Order: sequence, then C-alpha cells, then structure tokens
Amino acid sequence: MGNSQTSPGNLAVPSRAYLVAKRGVDVVAAAVGLAVLSPVFGALGAWIKVDSPGPVFFRQWRIGKDGTEFRIYKFRTMRTDAPKDTPTHLLTDPNRHVTASGRFLRATSLDELPQLVNVLLGQMSLVGPRPALWNQDDLIAARERVGANGVRPGLTGWAQINGRDELPISVKADLDGYYVRHMSWRTDLRCLLATLTSVARGEGYVEGGTGTLGIPEQAPEDEAARAETSR
Repeated sequence: MGNSQTSPGNLAVPSRAYLVAKRGVDVVAAAVGLAVLSPVFGALGAWIKVDSPGPVFFRQWRIGKDGTEFRIYKFRTMRTDAPKDTPTHLLTDPNRHVTASGRFLRATSLDELPQLVNVLLGQMSLVGPRPALWNQDDLIAARERVGANGVRPGLTGWAQINGRDELPISVKADLDGYYVRHMSWRTDLRCLLATLTSVARGEGYVEGGTGTLGIPEQAPEDEAARAETSR
C-alpha cells in the first residue's frame, strides 16, 4: 500500500498514517541519537570553546512548516563577529569568518547534530526540505510555488542528496517539491542512506557557494529523478 493519496487537484497528499508514524520515528530517533551522541557533543563542544571565544551552540531564526518561525540549533562554526542572519553564500569572504573547528564541522555536517533537539520538539523532521533563513525570500517563495512549505523541514532531504550547496535556489526548491510529491518510507530511507554516503565522501559541500554545478535555473519535474541517478 502506498503512503500517499491523491487529492482532487491531483496533488499527492501523504496519508495520515504515514505522517503519524513518521513523527513517531522522528521522536524515537532524536531521543536515542541525543543520548548516544552525548559524548560526541561533549568532545565537539570542548573543541569549539578551545578554538575560539564564544558559545558552543548557535541559534538562528528559520522558517518551519506553514511559515512558522523557530530557533534552529547548530554548533557554532563562525567567529562571534561574523554578520548575523546572512546566508553564507552572500558573505564577501565566508572563509574569513569560519573557525578552524568550524571548517571541519561544516564539511562533515556535524554542526547540524544539535538539530536533533528541533526534531524532538516537533519543529523539524529527520527528512524534509532544509529550513530556510527567515530572510531568504527567494527560497521561501520558490518553495511556496511547489508546495514545499507545507511540510516540516528536515535534517536532510531530497535536495541535500542531489547537490546540496552546489545547486541554484530554484533547482533546490524544485527538488524539495519533488520530495513533497513523493513522500514515503522508501523516499525517506533513500534520503537518509544517501546522506550518510554523501557526508562520508564529502560531496556537495561548497563553503559560501551555491549554484556551482551550473544547472539551469528552471528544472522540470523529472529533472529531480535524473539528478539523483546521475549524481
């Protein structure tokens, strides 16, 4: 049996059973992850404190499901004098603001681990579109066009495993829309497994960059599938 239903407007809508179960998995996985990874949190926190003055954690306003705002948690990867609420790719010289520990954390995505707290609080899911900054109007508008603002943002998602920082904003949004139209256990599992592989290989991370793949600004629906298979 599939995990989605079709509405009169031909928009795939995830079944209630799937959404309830997905939330249950999120809660259990986040709770277990926080407990098991607590020694890692301690070690990374100590490194961050020794590396540069300032707090261990970084909080920032992000856009969640249906446009609600929430504070996202991350390990701090930049110096405290870095510009606030500015997407990294808009900084003139992002490397100047990133700490030594931050470069490692960002390249390995370990800076995202504290977002397990956001998952536990129900603000995020394990899989979904990455949460946009409150002032990323272009990304928010593009996601609204494809219906991707109506689901919980995720630790990882379809766009993350198909290019991550290397994709233009509009292509990221189209990939997020593809995920929303194909939400299922199979899609979620593919995202999680591909994320582990991608992080292990260091794929898709570009410090301060976006759109470096040179993919056209408009991607048809089937481009999502082609991007995944050609990755």
